[in-house]
Amino acid sequence: MPPTSGPQAARRLSPALPNVDFPFSVNAVSEAFHSVLKVEYVHRNSFATRAEARLRIATWITGFYKTRRLHSVCGYQSPIDYERDHQADTTVELAA
Repeated sequence: MPPTSGPQAARRLSPALPNVDFPFSVNAVSEAFHSVLKVEYVHRNSFATRAEARLRIATWITGFYKTRRLHSVCGYQSPIDYERDHQADTTVELAA
């Protein structure tokens, strides 16, 4: 019988099943982002240390991915521009 409390119970994973109200798996979104990160940045660069990798990846995310990279789900705008436009026009529906 599996444990119901304690550290062993915390390690058990429940399946990420989509529900009717929100059919998109959060795991799928995370996997898509990590795929883009690896293809567009990690595999094109080399890093001397883990600390350097963490710093340069964080810089890429904040300096390029969120501010300048065009995302198809945002109507080929950067997420920053999309959010700014969405805040200005509250009648625009959120991207899927």
